[in-house]
Amino acid sequence: MSADPDKMDLPSRSELFDFHGVPMIHYFTDNWENVQNFQARPDDILIATYPKAGTTWVSYILDLLYFGQTAPERQTSIPIYERVPFLESIKSAEETGVDQVNNLPTSPRLIKTHLPIQFVPKSFWEQNCRIVYVARNAKDNVVSYFHFERMTLTQPDPGDWSSYLHRFKEGKIVFGPWYDHVNGWWKKKQTYSNLHYMFFEDMVEDTGREIEKLCRFLGLSPSVEEKKQITSGVQFDNMKKNNMTNYSTVPVMDFKVSPFMRKGKVGDWKRHFTVAQSEEFDEDYKKKMKDPTLQFRTVV
Repeated sequence: MSADPDKMDLPSRSELFDFHGVPMIHYFTDNWENVQNFQARPDDILIATYPKAGTTWVSYILDLLYFGQTAPERQTSIPIYERVPFLESIKSAEETGVDQVNNLPTSPRLIKTHLPIQFVPKSFWEQNCRIVYVARNAKDNVVSYFHFERMTLTQPDPGDWSSYLHRFKEGKIVFGPWYDHVNGWWKKKQTYSNLHYMFFEDMVEDTGREIEKLCRFLGLSPSVEEKKQITSGVQFDNMKKNNMTNYSTVPVMDFKVSPFMRKGKVGDWKRHFTVAQSEEFDEDYKKKMKDPTLQFRTVV
């Protein structure tokens, strides 16, 4: 029997394992020593998020703010995941996120991570780097993560929606519990002034306003025209059509299953959760979200 050409050379789905108390996969731990010993520079900007919380959106905004005018050719020739490398990722022994960051020709270097707060390389704190954290409400985040795991062939198999939702509540997914992640970074913000904590829902509600806040944090003063151009360029539909930002060039993602950039909306969870699932989730949420100062919106 001849092999099915459609099934040849497909990457195998990863298995979750416990890594210092956090569920992880080898794609993000096999280069751990180099990640932990990473040497940040004072002008590095770290973009930190739980997966599927607006990482690419903020990466693109920052890239346009810093390089949209000075190096416009980047926008049409280099995919966003090369302009803003993923620090802990490892594609092959020859290509790791750390290597990609170290080879960046730009200054500042824009770097992305999904690491929970306790795993962030200490040099970022030592160099007092600026960090932009983006958080998204748990209900929309779990829906987006579910579809991402369905279409990304290196991620663990998500199973059906109901069992995935159960695992999300238990924190048994890559990068661990959403609750620990958003709370850990929120707590850090109280003691580390160079951390700007953003909410996905605020960005959807008024992208221009949130870009203004970001500029103030970064000490940037783009012209009114530049801000208008950036705000327009980073609208979800424009990014979804843009092959340099929509991840359509990544071979391990199966766009026949789901696009990488799916909806970009607030409240899509209502199409996935049953009434019973929503009520159970809300009860569980109340137990786990103890900090009254960290508030999320599930509608805008």
